[in-house]
Amino acid sequence: MSTPSEYIQELHAVIDALAVAEIEKLIDVLHEARMKGKTIFVMGNGGSASTSTHLACDLGKNTRSDGYPNFKVMGLSDNMAIFSALANDEGYENVFVQQLASFVQPEDIVIGISASGKSPNVLKAIEYANQAGAITVGFTGFDGGKLAKMVKINLHVPSDCIEQVEDVHLMLEHMIATALRERVRNQNAVGAMRLDC
Repeated sequence: MSTPSEYIQELHAVIDALAVAEIEKLIDVLHEARMKGKTIFVMGNGGSASTSTHLACDLGKNTRSDGYPNFKVMGLSDNMAIFSALANDEGYENVFVQQLASFVQPEDIVIGISASGKSPNVLKAIEYANQAGAITVGFTGFDGGKLAKMVKINLHVPSDCIEQVEDVHLMLEHMIATALRERVRNQNAVGAMRLDC
């Protein structure tokens, strides 16, 4: 059994091993999507559903800034009525893809969060998104599963501990939302300095 100090040490090692270039790439892609008015779709199951909801909330609210468009973001795990209707009538593997099919457009961003990278409903939606010309993103852990190989950008957490994978996924969404907010604030500050000259 891991003690709190061991858990913290392990978590530090996992964070140190993150691929920062991939995180920065996703931040750039999300900023571009914002400026082009593209939609961000986020999905996951269980703890990953909670993280997807949190990401949708933070992108939708905490990144707003005067002079910049708001993010258009939809959490596919959040509408329990349509989620359960699709699960009941068309099978749990279709709960995300059928929602996506009604909305996704080329160059939209579809983010699948799956610690194992093996969730059938996430994989099916990502496959559809790729065919629709969307930019696909995975938040994965363990060995990345099939999801890591299917997406254009994969934020992989190199850990076999589900709790630590989920810890870092939540940290990543906060990191991304903060970076996106600061990017437009810094650009606004530069613009204000130019006006003062």
